[in-house]
Order: sequence, then C-alpha cells, then structure tokens
Amino acid sequence: MDYLKRKRFWFALLFILYTTFVSADEHSHKYEKGEDIIIWVDTVGPRSNQQETYEYFQLPYCKGIHVSEHHHETLGEALLGMELVNSGIGMKFLTNEKNATICEKELTPKDVNLFRYAVVNNYWYQMFLDDLPIWGFVGEIDNISGDVFLYTHREFEVNYNSDKIIQVKLGSGNPIKLHWETQDIPVRFSYSVNWVATDDPFDTRFDKLLDTEFFEHKIHWFSIFNSFIMVIFLAGFVSIILLRMLKKDYARYDKEETLGDLDHDLGDEYGWKQVHGDVFRAPRSLLLFSALVGTGHQLVWLTLVIILYTIIGNLYAERATILTASIFFYTLTSAVAGYTSASTYQVYGGRDWIKNVIATATLWPGILSVITIIINSIAVYYSSSRAIPFTVMLAMFAIWSFLVFPLTLLGAILCRNWASQPSFPCRVNPIPRPIPEKVWYAESLVVIALGGILPFASIFIEIYFIFSSFWAYKIYYVYGFMLFVFIILLIVTACVTIVSTYILLNSEDHRWHWMSFLTCGSTAVYVYLYSIYYFINRTKMYGLFQTSFYFGNTAIVCFGLFVMLGTIGYFAADKFVRTIYKNVKLD
Repeated sequence: MDYLKRKRFWFALLFILYTTFVSADEHSHKYEKGEDIIIWVDTVGPRSNQQETYEYFQLPYCKGIHVSEHHHETLGEALLGMELVNSGIGMKFLTNEKNATICEKELTPKDVNLFRYAVVNNYWYQMFLDDLPIWGFVGEIDNISGDVFLYTHREFEVNYNSDKIIQVKLGSGNPIKLHWETQDIPVRFSYSVNWVATDDPFDTRFDKLLDTEFFEHKIHWFSIFNSFIMVIFLAGFVSIILLRMLKKDYARYDKEETLGDLDHDLGDEYGWKQVHGDVFRAPRSLLLFSALVGTGHQLVWLTLVIILYTIIGNLYAERATILTASIFFYTLTSAVAGYTSASTYQVYGGRDWIKNVIATATLWPGILSVITIIINSIAVYYSSSRAIPFTVMLAMFAIWSFLVFPLTLLGAILCRNWASQPSFPCRVNPIPRPIPEKVWYAESLVVIALGGILPFASIFIEIYFIFSSFWAYKIYYVYGFMLFVFIILLIVTACVTIVSTYILLNSEDHRWHWMSFLTCGSTAVYVYLYSIYYFINRTKMYGLFQTSFYFGNTAIVCFGLFVMLGTIGYFAADKFVRTIYKNVKLD
C-alpha cells in the first residue's frame, strides 16, 4: 500500500510537466489480431448525482482472471477521482466471444443488499475501452412488480477499421432477481463480443459521442448572434455618447479657463475635472487590490490559452487532459500575475513588495484550497472516489512551492528592474477632496448592482450550455463558441466599466479603482444566483455530497470570473481615466 501511495505521488508530480509516454497498444491505438484489449473500469454512482462517484469495485463485482494493477494516472485524472482498474474481461482484438465467463462468485446477503441499493438508486458505471468511454446500468426495477434485477451479462459490439477501434456499444442482459437473501447465492458474470467492420475514419471516432443536436441548436446560434449585436450597439453607444459628453466637457473647461477669478468662482463648479487632484490616489487595501489585479490578468490569459489550445488539439477527447493542461499553463502564467501585480502595487507607491508577491502567489491557490478541502472532507466521509488523496495534495503543494511561487517572484523582479517608471497625468493632492452627495444612480451599490447585468446577459445562454455540459455529463466541444462569447464578454465588460467610471467621476467621486473592479466583477454574483436556479429547476441532484460539490465548485468558477472581469474593468477604467485627464488643462 505504501508503494502504491509513493508511486501515485511521483506520477502526479511528474505528469503536470510531461505526458507519460507508454508504448502499449492502447496508447498507439493500433492492434494486431488476437492481441489483448484491456477494458478499464472506473466508477459507479447514482444517475441523478453524477458527481457522486465511487470506486467500481466498492460494489461486490468479482474480478476476472486477467487482472493487472491500476492504470497510470495523470494529475488531472487523480484530481477528478478517476482511478482505472483492469476489469478482468479477457477481450482480444477481432476475436468474437459468445457468453464467455468473466468470473463466478457467491454473493453474501450483504453483497445482495449492496446491489439492491445500487439498482434502486439507479446506479450506473463507467468503463473505458481504447480510451473510449462506455456507460451501463447496474440493474433494473420491474415497474409492475417492483422486483429488483441485477445485470450479469455484458454485450460488447465493437466497430473497427483496419487495426483501429472506432466505436463501442454496450448492452446488458441476463438479469437475476435479487431477493432479501439470508444465505449465499451463486452468480456467474459473463460477456459477449461481436466485432463489426466499418469505413468510419479513426480521427472522427469521438464525434459519435458528441450531442450535436443540443450544442448546435438554432437557439445556441441565435444567442451568439444576439450577443454580437449587443456588443456592436453597446460599443457604438459608449463611443458616441462619451465622445459627445467629453467634447462638451472639454469645451466647458476651456471656457472656464478664460474667465476671470471672480467669474470662475461664481461659475458652475462640477464634473470630473474637480477631482483631478485625487483621481490617482492609491486605492484602499492596495496590497489586496494589486494581488487581485495580478491574479485576474493571469486568469484571463490562462482562459484564452486553454480555449485556443483545446480548439487546436481537441483536448475534450482525452480523459482529464483539459484539467491537466490548465494546471500546466497556470504554472507558466504565474509570471504574468507577478509582473502585473507588482506593476499595480508599484505605481501607487507600494513599498513592501515581498508581501505583494506572497499575496499574489497565494490568493487564487488559497481560495481554491479552502473550498476544495471542505468538499474533499465531505467526499472522504462518503468514501467517494472524488476524494483527492493526500499524496496528490502534496504534489500540488510541491508544484506551488517549486514552480508557481518562484515564477510569481520572477515576474515581480522583472517588473521592478525593467518596467518603466510609473507616472500620472496630474499630481495628487496631499489632502483628499470631500465627496459630495450623489444622485441615486451614482451611488456605489447601485452602480455595482447594475454594472453586472449587461455582461451577464451577454453570456447567459452560453452559461446554460456549460452548466448542462458539466452537470449533465454532456461533452462540451464547441470551444469556438466559447472563445467568441468570451471575447464578447470582455468587450461588454470594458464598455460598462467606462460608462460607470464616467458617471462616478462626474459625481466628483474619485474612488474609481475598487468601483471599476467590483462593478464588472458583480457579473459573477449573477452567475452564482443563476446556478441556484439551475440546481433547483434543471437538475435532480440531492444529498449533502452532491450539493456541496455543486455549489463549492460553482463558487470556485464564479470567484475566478469575478477576478477576471474585475481586472478587465479596472484595466479599461485605468486607460479611460488616464486618457481624459491627459487631454485637459489642469491647474
């Protein structure tokens, strides 16, 4: 057991940087006639709670004679609770089998009760053959009599093209009735294999598992078109309205410059020019703010890279590859977080740059770890396969210690030594200007609450498809749609924050830094509220484990969205503020 734990630890640590090269046929996907085909079993669990999974052999299935040790795991597989075990089914390439025996077993009353529980709760299992997923149910219930039956036979139909496997279909049969037994009963588990030739190419074999009718529905296309139209109108609105307003503001300020002192004092003093001495004042909680901005820049670039990489490499067709790639690219982009965080911290006069590096490097991993530990504790209590082993946690900590933190530090050092010196278009007054009373729509809570509505509206339909994919086990493959929607989201976010920042400054409130961040970050709150609606009305999930898993992981995603959109909002507002104050004469 200790040997297996040590091996898992080193595999988890090494697979983050390099995909294991194995010369076995299931990795080359080429077979010779009569060659062994390994069928890996993965997990079992209730159909309604698809994230509540358990190891396959927690049910008292017996193992065949062709049993080997566990399949090698990538880090992504380990984090998703995928622990593949040889099923023991002795399948051979192009060799038909008819009612062959897997194994025979005496089921004890306890075993029968376990199978009865699984059937009553509609348990299903997942298997893999040549990296193709296969699903089947443990048994069935007679709707008339209410009797419980266990499937003891599996019927495999395998389509092949030359020396490669193209498709696998699984059927179940030979049901035996499960009574409330008081003594052991003998059970024979069997299988059949039928090989069928096909002309379908190997490169498109995964397409048969994709739900094209769902993801390429007219509603999906229509939502993309609507979001695109929204961007055009919103960008046009921002450009026209703000250009006209700013032109009017510049004309008014130029006129005030020509007035005498007495007339100038009696003039109508209002607008964003009045706060020019405070607008570049450092935001409160600068350390936290800079860490959020740095993390946000990193997550934006990480998201773009992962989407593009998935489009190019079809990563959705490989087990847990997207998660493994995400960890790998997150590690590499840590330098981006260190650089941008240090730049923001330095430009507003921050001095304790070591604290800045530590805060930036620990912000996202820290939040992720806290939520994951809570979910993992519940998973351990339920003995679920979703529980992350302690050795994998150590591997993740080692990655953070030896890769993420040093790269974040490297980014901060590069910023301190090679970045241009910070400068503002106007100086900062030593004493802050008092903030006058504002109209209701310029109040902070109102601006923040309203600011997230348009960005959420631009991604609302795509959020539904993503939720349906992850929580209903549909394979999400339309990453071209996701890229387009993500770009639309960034543009809408930038437009909204520019308008809200103009309204804020025009009400003579210079606290635009956090406002611009929170205004666009509030979109994540709307997404989380939608997740509550989706859980109640679109799923049949139940129980503490599934509920904690659903809302915990959704909270992680929403926090990441909050940081990303908040950073984009601040970035757009910063460019806007610098531009308008650079183009006006200031005293």
